[in-house]
Amino acid sequence: MNQFVLQQETSSELAPFPYIIEFALKKNQTIQLRSLVTGQKESTRFYYILEGKFDWTINHQQYVLYPGDLALVLPGQPFGSEQSMLDIGTLYWLEIRTDQPDAPGRRKPGDWSGLSEIEYRSIANLLSINQTPVLARCREAGDLLRQLEHELFSQEIGYQTRTGQLIDELFILAARQLTHRYNAFRDFPQTFMQLEKALRGNLSHQWTVAEMAALMGLGTTAFTEKVKSFTGFSPLNYLINIRISEAIKLLKKPDINITDIALDTGFYSSQHFGTTFKKLTGYTPGQFRKTRTQ
Repeated sequence: MNQFVLQQETSSELAPFPYIIEFALKKNQTIQLRSLVTGQKESTRFYYILEGKFDWTINHQQYVLYPGDLALVLPGQPFGSEQSMLDIGTLYWLEIRTDQPDAPGRRKPGDWSGLSEIEYRSIANLLSINQTPVLARCREAGDLLRQLEHELFSQEIGYQTRTGQLIDELFILAARQLTHRYNAFRDFPQTFMQLEKALRGNLSHQWTVAEMAALMGLGTTAFTEKVKSFTGFSPLNYLINIRISEAIKLLKKPDINITDIALDTGFYSSQHFGTTFKKLTGYTPGQFRKTRTQ
């Protein structure tokens, strides 16, 4: 998998497409601190998760995204991470320039779009009133983004037209999925959410895969396969990510000793904590604490 970040004004691949602000595929192997500060833009953004687990805030609501999930961020909606960090994992994102409204609250498609004015407005209205900007298990979105990547890099005959069609299809897909799932939050098993709550509530315990599987009423093999499918991580790596996430919160409190944080979040020692923390964030716990107080 080849990573890329295409940006308007700097990437020749986007020169024929002034409506595409940015298109990227990123494999993030360490937690990127201060890389996802909450903010808002006057553009439409799609984020599709290929691997990993991402904790984001979209329009003041917190969401957890897993592989196959599609997030849609509309113009003016605040988006970012509560911890201002980009989690470990792989994702696509696509940012589209917002067209100017032709009347208050009403927008028209750009010349690139094959949607009729009525279709475009219907989709825009549906997306704007939707209260759940995350579409769970929307694998078709990943297929469209992979096709978009192919068109932009291969530049075969007709690729400019096909690029616009694929983005239209992405908007249509999101609108149709929202219509089908309008009142659904997500299909993620409630038992798995209860498991994460149990883990976070007792991180100092040395959880085994068998213990975690028992909480979900599964054997270790079936449990491991489910966790891998839902999160992209093995159960133990998933647990480590939870431990680091909680440790980051505690490190922001200067009155808590780093050794106490290590033990409270389930690490064997401060050395084990420091080694794991640096591997996943690029900082030692002490360095991270200093960056938060500067």
